[in-house]
Amino acid sequence: MSDHQPNDLLYSLDARPGVLESSFAAIQHVLASFVGIITPTLIVGGVLGLGEHIPYLISMSLMVSGVATIIQARRPFGIGAGMICVQGTSFAFLSSVLAAGFIAKGKGGGPEEILALIFGVCFLGAFVEIFLSQFLHKLKSVITPLVTGIVITIIGISLIKVGMTDLAGGFKAPDFGSPANLALGGLVLVSIIALNRSSNSWIRLSSIVLGLAIGFVVAAFMGKISFTNLASLPAFSIPVPFKYGFSFDWTAFAPIALIYLITAIESTGDITANCIVSRQPIKGDSYISRVKGGVLADGLNSMLAALFNSMPNTTFSQNNGVIQLTGVASRYIGFYIGGMLFLLGLFPVIGGILQNIPKPVLGGATLVMFGTVAAAGVKILATEALDRRKMLIMAVSFGMGLGVIMVPNLLAEMPKLVQSIFGSAITTGGLAAIILSLVLPEGKVAAEDEAEENPNITADSATS
Repeated sequence: MSDHQPNDLLYSLDARPGVLESSFAAIQHVLASFVGIITPTLIVGGVLGLGEHIPYLISMSLMVSGVATIIQARRPFGIGAGMICVQGTSFAFLSSVLAAGFIAKGKGGGPEEILALIFGVCFLGAFVEIFLSQFLHKLKSVITPLVTGIVITIIGISLIKVGMTDLAGGFKAPDFGSPANLALGGLVLVSIIALNRSSNSWIRLSSIVLGLAIGFVVAAFMGKISFTNLASLPAFSIPVPFKYGFSFDWTAFAPIALIYLITAIESTGDITANCIVSRQPIKGDSYISRVKGGVLADGLNSMLAALFNSMPNTTFSQNNGVIQLTGVASRYIGFYIGGMLFLLGLFPVIGGILQNIPKPVLGGATLVMFGTVAAAGVKILATEALDRRKMLIMAVSFGMGLGVIMVPNLLAEMPKLVQSIFGSAITTGGLAAIILSLVLPEGKVAAEDEAEENPNITADSATS
């Protein structure tokens, strides 16, 4: 099937395709988003040593993503964008969530205490995005494409370390960096690259899923997979509100609250792109209504996610490509997508199987995914006309954000609250970008740049 342009839709936003067409289109969206939904949970569970809880957490991630996607498509009471906005666990929160987990772990907490703190701060942090959803049009001077591009780039770069660690075998693995691990991770990486260059649209769309499948099969032949844990899993996953309890810590909350701010703006961009491929207006009252409703749903869905033991949700951008690819923009497809994800989440055995994906296999895939996040940030920055002011903001923001990663002991002598807030590359780089955007006057710098480019004009004005 050839790629469809935004003006060549087979099914418009309010069209109702048949069951077969809807199911087929929904499968493509599920394939495009499935890995993104489960991977953050796998990473957090692996790094924080959550072990037996991982299958249940994966089930909840899938179930909440399904319900959240339906809310976005259905748009009840104006909550939601009323489009195919597939919801899934956000990579942007990974660093802050891991930091919150280590805070609980540092206090001697076990898996349940760790999860109680993570879901507690994520639940309360969601109010930030809910509040901001009603004032998005007033935040343009604060959160600009420049700021968003910087933050997303830093998120991608900071996560690459996680992907590379997994590729080598995982944190504190006894065979870390062994040739077998590197070869397995490299195989997955090369497979994804090769599949992504295929002339077949569906193969490109499913390249990460297929790459993981290839790695999984090879790992099985290498004796790296065991399914002994599946027998102890229950037949069905039952959602239990705050199954692990509720906890709160200001040092864990502050970085997560900032990410909610950035996520609100990122979701605005994803919803705008969705409007374009779905042939909907990107100006006027209807557009503003969709964006506000979509970001509001993002916040409420993240609250719902924390309530039912999953990490914050956001609107996935990759599904916009599926809409363009298939030419199917009908929001009713969102009901099918949500239903499929919910059904997948009902069975803990799926989470148990996914838990057994070897770290090198997961690392090979996440390295591509995290690199893609960084590339998306660079793409946003490339759309900006970079004058001296913007270059200075980028230089300082990247320097401070990435500097924190490279010198983790920089804040060792500072209070715990300061360490938690500014020990995150995303928080430090993001705050630097926001503050500098407000402090450095745009008009003055633009005038100076123009004067430098046209010295004759300056000379003439001086003699007149």
